[in-house]
Amino acid sequence: MNMKVKVRILELIAVLDLAFLLFLGQMYAAGGPAAPVSSGDEEAVIHRGYVALTFDDGPDRECTEDLLDGLKNRGVKASFFLMGQNIEGNEDLVLRMKEEGHLVGNHSYSHLLLTKADSRAVCQAVDSTSRLIQEITGEEPQYIRPPYGEWNEELDCTLDLTPVFWTVDSLDWKLKDRAQIVDRVLKDVEDGDIILMHDIYPQSVEAALEIVDRLSAGGYTFVTADELLID
Repeated sequence: MNMKVKVRILELIAVLDLAFLLFLGQMYAAGGPAAPVSSGDEEAVIHRGYVALTFDDGPDRECTEDLLDGLKNRGVKASFFLMGQNIEGNEDLVLRMKEEGHLVGNHSYSHLLLTKADSRAVCQAVDSTSRLIQEITGEEPQYIRPPYGEWNEELDCTLDLTPVFWTVDSLDWKLKDRAQIVDRVLKDVEDGDIILMHDIYPQSVEAALEIVDRLSAGGYTFVTADELLID
């Protein structure tokens, strides 16, 4: 190779190097390297809405404690509507509900049908449960889940309580099978739903935690029931 050819090659290499350096300078002047383009294989989680898990008839020593542990591990808040007769001996669970940010509500003392009993019996069942909750949490409950969904708003003892009904019934008291409970809830749930469950059955606790996992992965956020009742 003669000297002229060598010089031309070196000149060409120098030109290419210069062009590359100019390209880099323009790219970083424009704000740095371009972001990688998604291949489209990644699946973005879309926020689908808010739902509330609510639990009736507790507290239960084993089931409620397991449920609270599972909810705490997942950073999820729920709503508990308590029967007065089940509070005695489980005061620590009631206090834990309050301290961990759950809504604590009234469910009468012994699951009384409020629309059929006389007014004195209704007020005793409601007021005694509210007092028990207040003694433990330091706050009088503002919400009540009427047993059987039957509500009497005309009584003086119920005037300061807001009834919380439901839009999705898990039927966990009837189905008794975790998979069936999960499937029933997941096929019906949508944004703004209040899900009815019970924290007194082991299969309900298992189903509830699976529902939390699957709905969270699907883009839902769990809130307490009162947050869905705000206009």
